[in-house]
Amino acid sequence: MHSSLTGSLTKKVALAVALTAGIATSAVAAELPKSMIWTAYGTTSSGYAQSVAIGNMLKNEFGTSIRVLPGKNDISRMTPLKVGKADYCACGIASYFGQEGVGQFATAAWGPQPLRVIMTSKGSFGLGLATAADAGIKSPADYKGKKIAWVRGSDALNIGTEAMLAYAGLGWDDVEKVEFPGFKDSIDGVINGQIDAAFSSTVSPHVKRLAASPRGITWAPMPADNAKGWEMVNKVAPYFSPNTAVVGAEISKDKPWVGAGYPYPILVTNSDRSVDEVYTLTKAMVEKHDAYKDNAPGAKGWNIANQSFEWIIPYHEGAVKYFKEAGKWSDAAEAHNQGLIKRQDVLIKAYADYKATNPSEDEFKDGWVEARMKALQAAGMPVGLKK
Repeated sequence: MHSSLTGSLTKKVALAVALTAGIATSAVAAELPKSMIWTAYGTTSSGYAQSVAIGNMLKNEFGTSIRVLPGKNDISRMTPLKVGKADYCACGIASYFGQEGVGQFATAAWGPQPLRVIMTSKGSFGLGLATAADAGIKSPADYKGKKIAWVRGSDALNIGTEAMLAYAGLGWDDVEKVEFPGFKDSIDGVINGQIDAAFSSTVSPHVKRLAASPRGITWAPMPADNAKGWEMVNKVAPYFSPNTAVVGAEISKDKPWVGAGYPYPILVTNSDRSVDEVYTLTKAMVEKHDAYKDNAPGAKGWNIANQSFEWIIPYHEGAVKYFKEAGKWSDAAEAHNQGLIKRQDVLIKAYADYKATNPSEDEFKDGWVEARMKALQAAGMPVGLKK
């Protein structure tokens, strides 16, 4: 009798646990759409691979499908988000350029964008100049006079390159700039001997091809204790910070690269995206991280412990809701986030006021750069990127 009663209770408890788990999963699925469209870098990029891995997790766990649209450059990745043809962008640092309305976004068709971060991936990889090992480059100073890639339509790559050169007090005038139509083409240029270096993440499949080529690969060290070097880097690009990479082409825990980094990909959406949807997507990405962390290079970087809650782009209200629930959101993070939202408001208003003056196409960018700087200074905010 006792054994029968115990068995019955055990079955009831197991059923209750199963039902509770089912309800929890259903609750997540109920707030996620049946399908979503994301944009990302090209099909051979680590960002695309990570997006696919997350998509597979959402499909397997919640029945939500993700279609990932590859884009060759920053504009092609951001346009679908801007016009409502995509829901999210697994972007690079161009998302920051978009928020700021600088670079390719300093035009009459773009201007500052009301972007919000969901999560970022900052793992054990780095970002810098993937350099041919036979080019004789041992330190950033050795880039002087070398052939360096400049990618059309990609401010993120080009400003990144400029920042790496700045570490050694160099600029574009100190190197031979060679233009390429896309990121893959730039690495192909290194492999084929057209150039000596191109900006990349250390985990890109393309730099692995370079490492396996007759030229080989190396990464010039950028020690964190070079205060002057890092000051010069951050004058060009305030989003970089010293970083020790332990994964990548010719990089490991036993052979780390002391260089630069920032999160990649940066998953962003527009500020008006559903709070419930973003909350649920954030919850799924955090709580089901084990289901995709090993399925793409760099995917471990989505771990909640790697999130920087006081960075350069504000977090979406839905993501904040989850982070608060998870006990990860502080008063300092909230104050910082509200400050970033206020910055966006200042930029968007300044842009609207400037456009209302009907500037000509020829004078638009220079006029907007000036108006942007004045608006930020008047608000007591740092100007940051200046072009």
